[in-house]
Amino acid sequence: QCQLNGLWRNDQDSLMEISVLKDNGDFQGQYLTRVTLSGGCAQISPLKGTQQQLGEEGWPTFAFTVRWDKFSNATTAFVGQCFVDPGGKEMLTTMWLLREAVGSLEEDWKATR
Repeated sequence: QCQLNGLWRNDQDSLMEISVLKDNGDFQGQYLTRVTLSGGCAQISPLKGTQQQLGEEGWPTFAFTVRWDKFSNATTAFVGQCFVDPGGKEMLTTMWLLREAVGSLEEDWKATR
């Protein structure tokens, strides 16, 4: 069984803590990124998401957003799945899209990474 709640570290040394996981799959927590658009020091940002509720044997899929409001004008959406490797280690695999605010419709092409 893969449980999302707890502390997670990614390959960029950023930290994510999911502290509230409700019975319906909704969760919230915080994200401390080590990678910033502005090059400034990292700060804690709020995250909210939901996971697909599966039976006892399933590997849940999930999605969450992080609002980088303390140091950036961007929001990131993550989607992924939780797995347990043969050694018993829980692992999250994710893909993400980051949307940065731009000043005009003409600049929209460069707003999503």
